[in-house]
Amino acid sequence: MTTSTTRPACPGPGGYPEPDPTWGSATHAVHAGHERTEFHETSEALFLTQGFVYAAAADAEAAFEGEADRFTYSRYENPTVRTFEERLRALEGAEACAATATGMSAIFSTLAALVRSGSRVVVGRAVFGSTITLLEDILGGWGVVTDYVDAHDLEDWRRALATPADVVLFETPSNPMQDIVDVAGVSALAHAAGAVVVVDNVFATPVLQRVLPQGADIVVYSATKHIDGQGRTMGGAVLGSREFVEGPLRLILRNTGPTLSPFNAWVLLKGLETMPLRVRAQSDAALELARWLETLPRVGCVRHPFLDSHPQAALARAQMSGGGSVVTFDVSVGGRPATREETFTFLDALRLVLISNNLGDAKSMVTHPATTTHRRLGPDGRARVGISDATVRLSVGLEEPADLRADLAQALAAVPAA
Repeated sequence: MTTSTTRPACPGPGGYPEPDPTWGSATHAVHAGHERTEFHETSEALFLTQGFVYAAAADAEAAFEGEADRFTYSRYENPTVRTFEERLRALEGAEACAATATGMSAIFSTLAALVRSGSRVVVGRAVFGSTITLLEDILGGWGVVTDYVDAHDLEDWRRALATPADVVLFETPSNPMQDIVDVAGVSALAHAAGAVVVVDNVFATPVLQRVLPQGADIVVYSATKHIDGQGRTMGGAVLGSREFVEGPLRLILRNTGPTLSPFNAWVLLKGLETMPLRVRAQSDAALELARWLETLPRVGCVRHPFLDSHPQAALARAQMSGGGSVVTFDVSVGGRPATREETFTFLDALRLVLISNNLGDAKSMVTHPATTTHRRLGPDGRARVGISDATVRLSVGLEEPADLRADLAQALAAVPAA
Protein backbone atom coordinates (compact mmCIF):
# COMPACT_ATOMS: atom_id res chain seq x y z
CA MET A 1 0.00 0.00 0.00
CA THR A 2 1.13 3.55 -0.63
CA THR A 3 0.48 6.73 1.24
CA SER A 4 -0.28 10.24 0.07
CA THR A 5 2.57 12.08 -1.63
CA THR A 6 1.21 15.45 -0.56
CA ARG A 7 0.74 14.72 3.11
CA PRO A 8 2.35 11.39 3.95
CA ALA A 9 1.53 9.49 7.10
CA CYS A 10 4.35 9.19 9.59
CA PRO A 11 5.65 5.68 8.89
CA GLY A 12 5.98 3.37 11.85
CA PRO A 13 6.79 -0.34 12.25
CA GLY A 14 5.48 -2.31 9.29
CA GLY A 15 4.64 0.87 7.40
CA TYR A 16 1.80 1.93 9.71
CA PRO A 17 1.51 5.43 11.14
CA GLU A 18 3.32 5.83 14.43
CA PRO A 19 1.02 7.54 16.96
CA ASP A 20 2.28 10.76 18.48
CA PRO A 21 3.11 9.95 22.12
CA THR A 22 1.55 13.25 23.20
CA TRP A 23 -1.89 12.27 21.85
CA GLY A 24 -4.70 11.63 24.31
CA SER A 25 -6.83 8.48 24.26
CA ALA A 26 -9.63 10.06 22.23
CA THR A 27 -7.16 11.07 19.49
CA HIS A 28 -5.59 7.60 19.42
CA ALA A 29 -9.08 6.11 19.12
CA VAL A 30 -9.77 8.14 15.97
CA HIS A 31 -6.42 8.21 14.17
CA ALA A 32 -3.93 5.58 15.32
CA GLY A 33 -2.93 2.84 12.90
CA HIS A 34 -4.59 4.32 9.81
CA GLU A 35 -2.49 4.08 6.64
CA ARG A 36 -4.35 5.44 3.64
CA THR A 37 -4.16 3.77 0.27
CA GLU A 38 -3.40 5.57 -2.98
CA PHE A 39 -7.07 6.61 -3.09
CA HIS A 40 -6.64 8.85 0.00
CA GLU A 41 -9.88 7.66 1.62
CA THR A 42 -11.23 9.29 4.80
CA SER A 43 -12.49 6.09 6.42
CA GLU A 44 -10.25 3.08 6.87
CA ALA A 45 -10.18 0.73 3.89
CA LEU A 46 -11.96 -2.62 4.18
CA PHE A 47 -9.93 -5.45 2.66
CA LEU A 48 -12.38 -8.33 2.19
CA THR A 49 -9.87 -10.79 0.81
CA GLN A 50 -8.77 -14.29 1.74
CA GLY A 51 -5.33 -14.04 0.20
CA PHE A 52 -2.88 -11.91 -1.76
CA VAL A 53 -1.11 -12.29 -5.10
CA TYR A 54 2.54 -12.10 -6.12
CA ALA A 55 4.29 -10.76 -9.20
CA ALA A 56 6.53 -13.82 -9.32
CA ALA A 57 6.90 -17.21 -7.65
CA ALA A 58 10.11 -16.03 -6.00
CA ASP A 59 8.14 -13.22 -4.31
CA ALA A 60 5.76 -15.77 -2.77
CA GLU A 61 8.72 -17.84 -1.59
CA ALA A 62 10.32 -14.79 0.01
CA ALA A 63 7.08 -13.89 1.74
CA PHE A 64 6.62 -17.34 3.26
CA GLU A 65 10.27 -17.48 4.25
CA GLY A 66 9.76 -14.24 6.15
CA GLU A 67 12.22 -12.40 3.96
CA ALA A 68 9.59 -9.97 2.63
CA ASP A 69 7.39 -7.83 4.88
CA ARG A 70 4.01 -8.29 3.24
CA PHE A 71 0.60 -9.91 3.72
CA THR A 72 0.24 -13.52 2.60
CA TYR A 73 -3.05 -14.93 3.89
CA SER A 74 -5.86 -13.37 5.95
CA ARG A 75 -5.78 -16.17 8.52
CA TYR A 76 -2.29 -14.88 9.32
CA GLU A 77 -2.70 -11.14 8.84
CA ASN A 78 -4.98 -8.73 6.99
CA PRO A 79 -4.58 -4.96 6.42
CA THR A 80 -7.91 -4.05 8.05
CA VAL A 81 -7.32 -6.35 11.02
CA ARG A 82 -3.80 -4.94 11.36
CA THR A 83 -5.22 -1.41 11.48
CA PHE A 84 -7.57 -2.42 14.30
CA GLU A 85 -4.68 -4.05 16.18
CA GLU A 86 -2.48 -1.00 15.80
CA ARG A 87 -5.20 1.38 16.94
CA LEU A 88 -6.04 -0.65 20.04
CA ARG A 89 -2.33 -1.11 20.75
CA ALA A 90 -1.83 2.65 20.75
CA LEU A 91 -4.89 3.20 22.92
CA GLU A 92 -3.69 0.61 25.44
CA GLY A 93 -0.05 1.72 25.35
CA ALA A 94 1.13 -1.86 24.67
CA GLU A 95 4.01 -3.09 22.55
CA ALA A 96 1.84 -5.39 20.45
CA CYS A 97 -1.75 -6.51 19.87
CA ALA A 98 -3.33 -9.56 18.27
CA ALA A 99 -7.02 -9.59 17.34
CA THR A 100 -9.21 -12.67 17.69
CA ALA A 101 -12.71 -13.73 16.65
CA THR A 102 -14.22 -13.41 20.15
CA GLY A 103 -13.29 -12.55 23.71
CA MET A 104 -13.24 -16.22 24.72
CA SER A 105 -10.88 -17.04 21.84
CA ALA A 106 -8.61 -14.30 23.18
CA ILE A 107 -8.56 -15.93 26.63
CA PHE A 108 -8.19 -19.46 25.28
CA SER A 109 -5.39 -18.55 22.86
CA THR A 110 -3.54 -16.65 25.58
CA LEU A 111 -3.69 -19.56 28.00
CA ALA A 112 -2.85 -22.10 25.29
CA ALA A 113 0.29 -20.09 24.52
CA LEU A 114 1.32 -20.07 28.19
CA VAL A 115 0.53 -23.49 29.65
CA ARG A 116 1.52 -27.12 29.18
CA SER A 117 0.52 -30.34 30.92
CA GLY A 118 1.40 -29.89 34.59
CA SER A 119 1.18 -26.09 34.49
CA ARG A 120 -0.50 -24.35 37.42
CA VAL A 121 -2.92 -21.45 36.92
CA VAL A 122 -4.10 -19.30 39.83
CA VAL A 123 -7.40 -17.59 39.05
CA GLY A 124 -9.59 -15.04 40.72
CA ARG A 125 -12.71 -16.93 41.76
CA ALA A 126 -15.10 -14.33 40.34
CA VAL A 127 -14.51 -14.97 36.64
CA PHE A 128 -16.89 -15.45 33.74
CA GLY A 129 -18.60 -18.84 33.58
CA SER A 130 -17.11 -19.75 30.18
CA THR A 131 -13.62 -19.09 31.56
CA ILE A 132 -14.26 -21.64 34.31
CA THR A 133 -15.48 -24.16 31.73
CA LEU A 134 -12.31 -23.53 29.73
CA LEU A 135 -10.09 -24.04 32.77
CA GLU A 136 -11.90 -27.04 34.23
CA ASP A 137 -13.29 -29.00 31.32
CA ILE A 138 -10.78 -28.26 28.56
CA LEU A 139 -7.41 -27.29 30.02
CA GLY A 140 -8.02 -29.52 33.03
CA GLY A 141 -8.31 -32.47 30.65
CA TRP A 142 -4.91 -31.54 29.26
CA GLY A 143 -3.28 -31.77 32.68
CA VAL A 144 -3.41 -28.08 33.65
CA VAL A 145 -4.10 -27.48 37.35
CA THR A 146 -6.25 -24.49 38.38
CA ASP A 147 -6.44 -23.05 41.90
CA TYR A 148 -8.92 -20.33 42.85
CA VAL A 149 -8.56 -17.36 45.18
CA ASP A 150 -10.77 -14.54 46.39
CA ALA A 151 -9.26 -12.02 44.01
CA HIS A 152 -9.98 -8.93 46.12
CA ASP A 153 -8.06 -10.46 49.06
CA LEU A 154 -4.32 -9.83 48.68
CA GLU A 155 -3.54 -12.24 51.53
CA ASP A 156 -5.37 -15.03 49.70
CA TRP A 157 -3.14 -14.35 46.69
CA ARG A 158 -0.10 -14.35 48.98
CA ARG A 159 -0.99 -17.81 50.29
CA ALA A 160 -1.72 -19.22 46.84
CA LEU A 161 1.44 -17.77 45.31
CA ALA A 162 3.72 -19.09 48.03
CA THR A 163 3.82 -22.07 45.64
CA PRO A 164 5.24 -21.55 42.12
CA ALA A 165 2.69 -20.89 39.37
CA ASP A 166 2.77 -20.40 35.62
CA VAL A 167 -0.16 -18.06 35.05
CA VAL A 168 -2.26 -15.68 37.15
CA LEU A 169 -5.61 -14.64 35.69
CA PHE A 170 -8.22 -12.24 37.07
CA GLU A 171 -10.87 -9.67 36.17
CA THR A 172 -10.92 -6.20 37.69
CA PRO A 173 -13.58 -5.01 38.19
CA SER A 174 -14.99 -8.52 38.37
CA ASN A 175 -18.13 -9.64 36.57
CA PRO A 176 -20.74 -9.10 37.97
CA MET A 177 -19.95 -8.17 41.60
CA GLN A 178 -17.28 -5.60 40.72
CA ASP A 179 -14.62 -6.69 43.16
CA ILE A 180 -11.42 -4.72 42.63
CA VAL A 181 -8.07 -6.48 42.44
CA ASP A 182 -4.85 -4.77 43.54
CA VAL A 183 -3.10 -5.08 40.17
CA ALA A 184 0.32 -3.93 41.37
CA GLY A 185 0.22 -6.04 44.54
CA VAL A 186 -0.91 -9.24 42.84
CA SER A 187 1.51 -8.74 39.94
CA ALA A 188 4.46 -8.45 42.33
CA LEU A 189 3.43 -11.67 44.12
CA ALA A 190 2.84 -13.46 40.82
CA HIS A 191 6.18 -12.50 39.34
CA ALA A 192 7.95 -13.68 42.47
CA ALA A 193 6.19 -17.02 42.01
CA GLY A 194 7.27 -17.21 38.36
CA ALA A 195 3.84 -16.48 36.89
CA VAL A 196 2.70 -14.41 33.93
CA VAL A 197 -0.13 -12.02 34.87
CA VAL A 198 -3.17 -11.92 32.57
CA VAL A 199 -5.91 -9.37 33.26
CA ASP A 200 -9.40 -9.32 31.75
CA ASN A 201 -10.01 -5.56 31.54
CA VAL A 202 -13.41 -5.69 29.84
CA PHE A 203 -15.39 -3.76 32.47
CA ALA A 204 -12.95 -0.84 32.64
CA THR A 205 -11.64 -0.72 29.05
CA PRO A 206 -8.33 1.05 28.31
CA VAL A 207 -10.25 4.33 28.59
CA LEU A 208 -10.70 3.97 32.37
CA GLN A 209 -7.86 1.63 33.36
CA ARG A 210 -4.49 0.58 32.01
CA VAL A 211 -3.13 -2.48 33.79
CA LEU A 212 0.17 -2.96 31.96
CA PRO A 213 1.84 0.04 33.67
CA GLN A 214 0.61 -1.36 37.00
CA GLY A 215 2.56 -4.60 36.55
CA ALA A 216 0.34 -6.89 34.47
CA ASP A 217 1.98 -8.70 31.54
CA ILE A 218 -1.01 -9.35 29.27
CA VAL A 219 -4.45 -7.75 28.93
CA VAL A 220 -7.37 -9.39 27.16
CA TYR A 221 -10.64 -7.98 25.84
CA SER A 222 -13.94 -9.09 24.49
CA ALA A 223 -14.24 -6.46 21.76
CA THR A 224 -17.91 -7.49 21.54
CA LYS A 225 -18.53 -5.27 24.56
CA HIS A 226 -17.53 -1.58 24.77
CA ILE A 227 -15.15 -1.64 21.79
CA ASP A 228 -18.01 -2.36 19.40
CA GLY A 229 -20.50 -0.89 21.84
CA GLN A 230 -23.46 -0.98 19.49
CA GLY A 231 -24.53 -4.62 19.35
CA ARG A 232 -23.21 -5.29 15.86
CA THR A 233 -20.41 -7.81 15.90
CA MET A 234 -18.03 -9.96 17.90
CA GLY A 235 -14.29 -9.82 18.43
CA GLY A 236 -11.46 -10.11 20.92
CA ALA A 237 -7.94 -8.87 21.50
CA VAL A 238 -4.76 -9.75 23.38
CA LEU A 239 -2.15 -7.10 24.19
CA GLY A 240 1.27 -7.39 25.77
CA SER A 241 4.94 -7.55 24.93
CA ARG A 242 6.04 -7.92 21.33
CA GLU A 243 7.97 -11.05 22.34
CA PHE A 244 4.80 -12.79 23.57
CA VAL A 245 2.29 -11.54 21.01
CA GLU A 246 4.45 -12.03 17.93
CA GLY A 247 5.95 -15.25 19.29
CA PRO A 248 3.96 -17.96 21.10
CA LEU A 249 0.60 -16.23 20.73
CA ARG A 250 0.87 -15.77 16.95
CA LEU A 251 1.93 -19.43 16.67
CA ILE A 252 -1.34 -20.46 18.31
CA LEU A 253 -3.50 -18.00 16.36
CA ARG A 254 -2.08 -18.77 12.92
CA ASN A 255 -2.30 -22.53 13.31
CA THR A 256 -5.63 -22.89 15.13
CA GLY A 257 -7.50 -20.15 13.26
CA PRO A 258 -9.56 -18.01 15.70
CA THR A 259 -9.23 -15.22 13.14
CA LEU A 260 -11.06 -11.91 13.33
CA SER A 261 -12.79 -11.28 10.00
CA PRO A 262 -11.80 -8.11 8.10
CA PHE A 263 -15.40 -6.88 8.14
CA ASN A 264 -15.69 -7.29 11.92
CA ALA A 265 -12.32 -5.56 12.32
CA TRP A 266 -13.62 -2.62 10.29
CA VAL A 267 -16.77 -2.40 12.44
CA LEU A 268 -14.64 -2.50 15.58
CA LEU A 269 -12.45 0.29 14.20
CA LYS A 270 -15.56 2.43 13.90
CA GLY A 271 -16.43 1.48 17.47
CA LEU A 272 -13.02 2.54 18.74
CA GLU A 273 -13.52 6.02 17.29
CA THR A 274 -16.35 6.74 19.72
CA MET A 275 -15.43 4.45 22.61
CA PRO A 276 -13.80 7.10 24.85
CA LEU A 277 -16.86 9.36 24.55
CA ARG A 278 -19.28 6.48 25.10
CA VAL A 279 -17.46 4.89 28.01
CA ARG A 280 -16.97 8.13 29.93
CA ALA A 281 -20.63 9.11 29.45
CA GLN A 282 -21.83 5.65 30.44
CA SER A 283 -19.56 5.60 33.48
CA ASP A 284 -20.89 8.94 34.68
CA ALA A 285 -24.49 7.82 34.17
CA ALA A 286 -23.85 4.50 35.93
CA LEU A 287 -22.49 6.24 39.02
CA GLU A 288 -25.48 8.61 39.05
CA LEU A 289 -27.89 5.66 38.86
CA ALA A 290 -25.95 3.69 41.48
CA ARG A 291 -26.23 6.56 43.97
CA TRP A 292 -29.96 6.81 43.26
CA LEU A 293 -30.50 3.05 43.62
CA GLU A 294 -28.87 3.14 47.07
CA THR A 295 -31.71 5.38 48.27
CA LEU A 296 -34.52 2.99 47.28
CA PRO A 297 -36.18 0.68 49.82
CA ARG A 298 -36.73 -2.02 47.19
CA VAL A 299 -33.03 -2.25 46.43
CA GLY A 300 -30.52 -4.04 48.65
CA CYS A 301 -26.76 -3.98 48.16
CA VAL A 302 -25.58 -1.78 45.28
CA ARG A 303 -22.15 -2.27 43.69
CA HIS A 304 -20.26 0.26 41.57
CA PRO A 305 -16.50 0.80 41.99
CA PHE A 306 -16.80 4.54 42.59
CA LEU A 307 -19.59 4.39 45.15
CA ASP A 308 -18.37 5.51 48.57
CA SER A 309 -20.01 2.37 49.97
CA HIS A 310 -17.87 0.05 47.84
CA PRO A 311 -15.40 -1.68 50.19
CA GLN A 312 -12.53 -1.01 47.76
CA ALA A 313 -13.54 2.43 46.54
CA ALA A 314 -10.14 3.92 47.41
CA LEU A 315 -8.29 1.23 45.45
CA ALA A 316 -10.69 1.61 42.51
CA ARG A 317 -10.07 5.38 42.39
CA ALA A 318 -6.31 4.79 42.57
CA GLN A 319 -6.33 2.35 39.64
CA MET A 320 -9.15 3.70 37.49
CA SER A 321 -10.16 7.10 36.11
CA GLY A 322 -13.84 6.12 36.16
CA GLY A 323 -15.93 3.39 37.72
CA GLY A 324 -17.31 1.87 34.53
CA SER A 325 -20.70 1.41 32.91
CA VAL A 326 -22.05 -1.43 35.06
CA VAL A 327 -24.12 -1.28 38.25
CA THR A 328 -24.86 -4.48 40.16
CA PHE A 329 -27.62 -4.57 42.75
CA ASP A 330 -29.99 -6.86 44.64
CA VAL A 331 -33.75 -6.55 44.38
CA SER A 332 -35.22 -6.37 47.89
CA VAL A 333 -38.72 -7.34 49.04
CA GLY A 334 -39.74 -6.39 52.56
CA GLY A 335 -36.13 -6.02 53.64
CA ARG A 336 -35.04 -9.45 52.37
CA PRO A 337 -33.41 -10.50 49.07
CA ALA A 338 -35.93 -11.20 46.34
CA THR A 339 -36.53 -14.75 45.16
CA ARG A 340 -35.76 -15.77 41.60
CA GLU A 341 -39.44 -15.40 40.67
CA GLU A 342 -39.66 -11.94 42.26
CA THR A 343 -36.48 -10.83 40.50
CA PHE A 344 -37.88 -12.13 37.20
CA THR A 345 -41.01 -10.05 37.83
CA PHE A 346 -38.79 -6.96 38.05
CA LEU A 347 -36.87 -7.89 34.91
CA ASP A 348 -40.01 -8.64 32.91
CA ALA A 349 -41.57 -5.31 33.92
CA LEU A 350 -38.76 -3.25 32.37
CA ARG A 351 -39.85 -1.37 29.24
CA LEU A 352 -36.77 0.57 28.19
CA VAL A 353 -33.93 -1.55 29.58
CA LEU A 354 -33.42 -4.73 27.55
CA ILE A 355 -32.94 -8.22 28.99
CA SER A 356 -29.65 -9.50 27.53
CA ASN A 357 -26.46 -11.26 28.55
CA ASN A 358 -24.31 -8.62 26.84
CA LEU A 359 -22.85 -5.42 28.32
CA GLY A 360 -21.08 -2.26 27.20
CA ASP A 361 -23.73 -1.44 24.60
CA ALA A 362 -25.22 1.94 23.74
CA LYS A 363 -28.54 0.41 24.80
CA SER A 364 -29.02 -0.30 28.51
CA MET A 365 -29.22 -4.02 29.28
CA VAL A 366 -30.02 -6.06 32.35
CA THR A 367 -28.82 -9.58 33.16
CA HIS A 368 -29.72 -12.17 35.79
CA PRO A 369 -26.27 -13.72 36.38
CA ALA A 370 -27.45 -16.67 38.50
CA THR A 371 -29.43 -18.17 35.62
CA THR A 372 -27.30 -17.03 32.67
CA THR A 373 -23.67 -15.85 32.64
CA HIS A 374 -22.68 -17.39 36.01
CA ARG A 375 -24.94 -20.43 36.07
CA ARG A 376 -21.86 -22.66 35.62
CA LEU A 377 -20.60 -21.70 39.10
CA GLY A 378 -23.39 -23.58 40.86
CA PRO A 379 -25.23 -22.37 43.99
CA ASP A 380 -22.23 -22.66 46.32
CA GLY A 381 -19.84 -21.02 43.88
CA ARG A 382 -22.23 -18.15 43.25
CA ALA A 383 -22.81 -17.65 46.95
CA ARG A 384 -19.06 -17.49 47.53
CA VAL A 385 -18.69 -14.53 45.15
CA GLY A 386 -21.88 -12.82 46.32
CA ILE A 387 -24.29 -13.70 43.50
CA SER A 388 -27.81 -14.56 44.64
CA ASP A 389 -31.17 -15.02 42.94
CA ALA A 390 -31.83 -11.35 43.76
CA THR A 391 -28.70 -10.11 41.95
CA VAL A 392 -29.12 -8.01 38.82
CA ARG A 393 -26.36 -6.68 36.54
CA LEU A 394 -27.29 -3.43 34.83
CA SER A 395 -25.16 -2.29 31.89
CA VAL A 396 -25.89 1.42 31.51
CA GLY A 397 -26.18 2.70 27.97
CA LEU A 398 -26.50 6.14 26.45
CA GLU A 399 -30.13 6.87 27.22
CA GLU A 400 -31.11 9.84 29.37
CA PRO A 401 -30.48 8.86 33.02
CA ALA A 402 -33.89 10.27 33.95
CA ASP A 403 -35.58 7.85 31.54
CA LEU A 404 -33.62 4.94 32.98
CA ARG A 405 -34.57 5.96 36.52
CA ALA A 406 -38.24 6.06 35.56
CA ASP A 407 -38.07 2.61 33.96
CA LEU A 408 -36.24 1.05 36.89
CA ALA A 409 -38.65 2.66 39.37
CA GLN A 410 -41.78 1.38 37.66
CA ALA A 411 -40.30 -2.12 37.31
CA LEU A 412 -39.39 -2.23 41.02
CA ALA A 413 -42.91 -1.10 41.85
CA ALA A 414 -44.27 -4.05 39.86
CA VAL A 415 -42.76 -6.51 42.34
CA PRO A 416 -45.44 -7.37 44.95
CA ALA A 417 -44.58 -6.25 48.48
CA ALA A 418 -44.00 -8.95 51.05
